[in-house]
Amino acid sequence: MAYHFNNNLFLMNNRQGFRLGLRAYGQAISFMFRNQLGGYFIFPILFNVLLFILGLWSVSALSDDLVMALTNVMDGEAWDFWGASWLLAIIKGLVWLVLRLMFFIFYAYVGGYLIIILLSPVFALLSEKTEEIITGRKIPFDFRQFISDIMRGVLLALRNLAVELGLTLMLIILSFVPLIGYFTPLALFLVSAYFYGFSFLDYTFERKRFKLDYSVRFMRRNRGLAVGSGFVFSLVLLIPYVGVMLAGFVSIVSVVAATLAATEALEKEQGLGV
Repeated sequence: MAYHFNNNLFLMNNRQGFRLGLRAYGQAISFMFRNQLGGYFIFPILFNVLLFILGLWSVSALSDDLVMALTNVMDGEAWDFWGASWLLAIIKGLVWLVLRLMFFIFYAYVGGYLIIILLSPVFALLSEKTEEIITGRKIPFDFRQFISDIMRGVLLALRNLAVELGLTLMLIILSFVPLIGYFTPLALFLVSAYFYGFSFLDYTFERKRFKLDYSVRFMRRNRGLAVGSGFVFSLVLLIPYVGVMLAGFVSIVSVVAATLAATEALEKEQGLGV
């Protein structure tokens, strides 16, 4: 059944929406264990193991190929001066180190979206199960709708990533302006939280048959709710080295929290006679 809302009605101000999104995190943890949803945490474990192994394997293969190419270009094997073997070893070590640092930087920046994209089927099922528990209404499983939910989650994540990259570039340019640069890190964090929260909330909107443009408009007028729903996930991603690994587990809580928050927000809007 399609859900309709009044474009001229503001459901809540940004402060109220932010508090709702953040409060839902506290409710989500107890909700999950009270309703035996803890088993979903197995998926981030599998995700982390698989992605880490594939990442290190690909970086190792790339570093070996790059070292071999550099050696051939510099004709390193033919070096016969004193210390040549040591110099060649240092070059190989630097290439190895730089590539791994680049991997971890790349992983930290896009890791959140990799989680959202690769775990999209899990998020769709978890959000649906959460709503069933909240409402007490069984949602019949529809394979076509399930695939649609996954595809929409992936496409939305890619769309949000592209928009966020554009905004990030703009904010980095603005950071060179005196005074404005001091607020750039906070702005970047809020932008990230907004788009992550949007992705988590949209699983509920998809079940309500929100068209994507409706969902975008809803989030624009409820920015506080989106930021609150993605706040904790974005915060965990900032943790050096282990942020992305921990974020996989937090994402499970985030989906439940976003479903709780979205359900409450839509119920309030319906209660206002929309």
